[in-house]
Amino acid sequence: MVLKKKKEIQVDVFVLDHQKLERLRSFSDTEGQNLASVLLHCALLTDGIQQIHCIKQIVPLLEKMDTSVMCDPMVKNCLDILGFIFLSLDMKNPLKKVLASSLNGLPEPLIAEATQSLVACFKEELRTTELSQYRKTMDNLASCMENINIGKSCVNILLEEALQFLQRSILEIEKESRKLSGNRIAQTRLMHDLLMGVKVSMMLIQKMEENIQENIWKRLDCRAWQSMCGLLTTFIGFLNNEDLLQTVQTTAGLAVVLFMKTMFEPAEKLPYLISDLLCGSLKCSDIPPWFVDSCGNLCSAELSDSVLLFLCHGALAMLEWKSNSMGHNAEKLLLDIAQTLLTLSTRLKDSTMAASLSRIVTIWTNAALDILQTSTINLKSSLNGNSDTVGKILDYVYAHWEHPMDAVRHQTKLIFKNILQIHQATVKGSVDLKVDPFFLGLTDNLLNLEWHVKGKYSSLGCLVECIGIEYILTMDKTIPAQILSVMSDQSFAPYASDLLEIMFVNHKKHLTSILEGNIWIDSWHDTWVSPLLLILCDGNAEQAMYVTDYYLPKLLKCSPESMNYMIKILQTSAESNVGSCCTRGALGALMACLRTARAHGHLQFTYILHGGLVSIECIKQGLVHQHDQVRIDALGLLCESHRSTEAISLEEMHLIQFFIRYNLNSQSPAVRQQICSLLKKLFCRIYESSQAAHKMQQAKSKQDLIKNPVIWDPLMTLQRYKDFMSSVCGILFGALFPGSSHPTRFTSLTLLGIITEIFPILDGQSQELFQISQEVDPARVQSLVHCFASTFEEVKILAFDLLMKLHPALPYFQDPEKLQSLFEVAMQLSKSTKPYDCVTASYLLNFLIHQKNLPNINFKNDLFLNTFHPDVNADPVEGNTLAVIKYLLQNLEIEILQAEKSLLQAAASFPMYGRVHCITGALHLISLNNMTRISEWKELVEKLIGMSYTLSAVVSPVVQSSSPEGLIPMDTDLDTTERLQSILLEIQPCDTNDYFMEAKLLKEHCSLDCGDETTDNMNIEITDDQQQTCDVTAQMVLVCCWRSMKEISLLLGKLCQLLPLEAFPGLDALITIEQVKDIGKYFKHHLLKSRHRGAFELAYAGFVKLTEVLSR
Repeated sequence: MVLKKKKEIQVDVFVLDHQKLERLRSFSDTEGQNLASVLLHCALLTDGIQQIHCIKQIVPLLEKMDTSVMCDPMVKNCLDILGFIFLSLDMKNPLKKVLASSLNGLPEPLIAEATQSLVACFKEELRTTELSQYRKTMDNLASCMENINIGKSCVNILLEEALQFLQRSILEIEKESRKLSGNRIAQTRLMHDLLMGVKVSMMLIQKMEENIQENIWKRLDCRAWQSMCGLLTTFIGFLNNEDLLQTVQTTAGLAVVLFMKTMFEPAEKLPYLISDLLCGSLKCSDIPPWFVDSCGNLCSAELSDSVLLFLCHGALAMLEWKSNSMGHNAEKLLLDIAQTLLTLSTRLKDSTMAASLSRIVTIWTNAALDILQTSTINLKSSLNGNSDTVGKILDYVYAHWEHPMDAVRHQTKLIFKNILQIHQATVKGSVDLKVDPFFLGLTDNLLNLEWHVKGKYSSLGCLVECIGIEYILTMDKTIPAQILSVMSDQSFAPYASDLLEIMFVNHKKHLTSILEGNIWIDSWHDTWVSPLLLILCDGNAEQAMYVTDYYLPKLLKCSPESMNYMIKILQTSAESNVGSCCTRGALGALMACLRTARAHGHLQFTYILHGGLVSIECIKQGLVHQHDQVRIDALGLLCESHRSTEAISLEEMHLIQFFIRYNLNSQSPAVRQQICSLLKKLFCRIYESSQAAHKMQQAKSKQDLIKNPVIWDPLMTLQRYKDFMSSVCGILFGALFPGSSHPTRFTSLTLLGIITEIFPILDGQSQELFQISQEVDPARVQSLVHCFASTFEEVKILAFDLLMKLHPALPYFQDPEKLQSLFEVAMQLSKSTKPYDCVTASYLLNFLIHQKNLPNINFKNDLFLNTFHPDVNADPVEGNTLAVIKYLLQNLEIEILQAEKSLLQAAASFPMYGRVHCITGALHLISLNNMTRISEWKELVEKLIGMSYTLSAVVSPVVQSSSPEGLIPMDTDLDTTERLQSILLEIQPCDTNDYFMEAKLLKEHCSLDCGDETTDNMNIEITDDQQQTCDVTAQMVLVCCWRSMKEISLLLGKLCQLLPLEAFPGLDALITIEQVKDIGKYFKHHLLKSRHRGAFELAYAGFVKLTEVLSR
């Protein structure tokens, strides 16, 4: 379990101006105990949390105050300031909520005074004409109506001013939004302000509805009524304004219907009015003049599809459908809305409008369910499942249940479910639902559809919940098997498993209601378990996997006792149907069932063995089965448990050891990944269990055993865990022998890394707990180091990471002689002619750099011992990195000088790319934030850049040649040789390297500076420093040059990344901007001179790193 860091609450402080502070000081007492003193102290605080605590003291202080004192001017001034503070705070500030709570708790004698204070402050704010202040005033209106009683009284008093403010602010915000057309960010902000204005207007009408109805509609000439008419006109304009956000238009639709409901009289005619609007049959002579003036756009023009949709939504959401307050007129409106929505469904193609439509149709079905509670027979007939309206809605469901949008698909499921409930309500008490023709016909239609229709599954599930499973099973008992067969496709597996769960749960409920005892279970097993077992034994791999993952856990959750039945059947079949490399067989099915049952807590492993369910030999057979998934399931049975601290038995330990011995060399990467994941769960359980046992042992040693007896000996358990983990480590280290396969090494190193991660090396750790460092002797250290020689880099990475975790606790790396031999091997590998050897050298050097004793190694007859300058106060990693790079650079500079004389000699004895690769790898270890030897690094970086340019000049002629593969031609034709001569002269570098002086002919002698050598079949013999004869081929020269150019590019790219950020401004920069510019010119030069893609990509790799630096 991961504990999230608790987020710190940010509370902005409020600040009072000088005049208000002086007023508080004038009323403060010398003791600082009255209300003014508390407020003054609170205003002077600079921490919002402290201000909250101070505000909370106000109500207790006022409750203690004498009634006669409450009329004091001091109290009046303090209430004025409290009202000002409340209105000045941001809506999201916790201080506002605390202050609202305090104002709610004011003593009764102060409520009227506090209300007048708040009215005075808020009245001034409602007069604001600044666009930037409108949103804050709207928020304050909402806060007053939501949080505090005196706020509601305040808004009641200022109702006219509030309505005028909303009318003025909404119009100005919309006008400003039109002006900012094209500025999306500013427009979006204004749109949200506009949305808030509409919402606050609706809240004002809903909260103050009684006051409005009593005082406003009888006074059509008052300003409040005129403001409401103005707002209604504005909201109708929003419905037709396609430039607004759809959320604004949708909310405006709600507001229009709400205002009509509040203002229109008589209320019984409102449903007719809205029906006529939707149907386009409204006559102006039938409505009051004020409605014509305010809603002229709705009355005179043909309504667009979007306006119709928003009005339907408003009518469904804002009108009362449940209480029958609108009378029978509501029934006609409901049917007209349905007809309008169904018509729109054929015309609205936009995805967002389609999603809105589906949601509104769902709302319509909910409204229909509400109104059916008190409806007439006519409406029930109109909403019966066989009616035209319901039939069209079902057609809508069928057309959209596989819509690309999740929201639409989800809504169609709700619509279908509500349609079933609507039909139930219409025939309630008159017919048995299980034999109802509508339900039976619907079931037949759904079953006749193909199983690849995803909408079929949720609809069938709704039907089963409504009428039960009996009719479906009567029609076709193979329905469960048919659904299971679909689960070979993962996209259908969740749908199928959900439907099956609904079915077998319903079937169990039905059987238990008609049969006594456990008689029901045999029939249930035949229907739901037997098809499952057939698939697990003989089904294809994907189908068996998805059935195990999706279906089996739900089945066991419904009927845990079915596990015994499965085990009995599968064990009987396992003897004859063991399975193969292609099929799981009964044994594989048994392992899958046992694994799932244990992982979900339905079985304990001790019960599996000691209860006689399965034998150890059977599990062993599964652990070494030919089929990969059977082995994984058998291992999962041992490793997975629903309890993280469940103890591991001896039998489990022996079986795990048995598995590891035979399964480390799996050739499938996916299987290796699953093995490591499952064993990680086991090791975590061992760690958690050992921690619990260790605590138990400590408690046991401190307390009297007689008073606190324990059932098991924790010390013995800890020792078993140590022995088991030691045995596992022994198997894993033993698998790292020289010549072991890549899968074996990969799996072993991964598991050792997991063990090191789970059982960390800690100082002062109890000896009773397992410590992996105790398992690593010198021979095993050498096995890990030898893994660096693997040709697979992922093995090198795993070995490096493991050694980095272990080396602080290993004495092996404290010996300078051991470090010296490793260092010499790394240096030798860094100049190997085998490309993968330089990678090995890089990992080995990077590991040695972290050793504190590296400067103590003894270099006999070494000219470069002075590169190591240990500093006891500095970071050893930085010093070692600096020394190793210097050492590599000095060797490389000598080799470059030799390469300038003969590339053949370099390619055969010391291809320089290995040194450069090691330098680049070492640079990755440095941390720009913790460097101390800046001057040395700057000097070294300058040398590295110069070396890169020099080496590039040596190898670039070969790389940039238009035909580098032809430098040693495969022809013996003299004419061909003459044609190649021009190419050789073109790429000749500025030195005396005779490699470029003439074309070499096969089976003919040629003269070299180093002596008379022969070339035979593209091979040239040269002699290195140790007088050893080497064969040099064209490919060796090409590898030397091309890889050197690639490593130069990567090194220069890495050096560019040393360009300082904030850590090294100014003179502390390791690399200057001018140097980066020069590197950019270098890349540009080589990119432009590259004649083919391969040469281009060599420079491109470093150039990308340069551009990343320039873009940050």
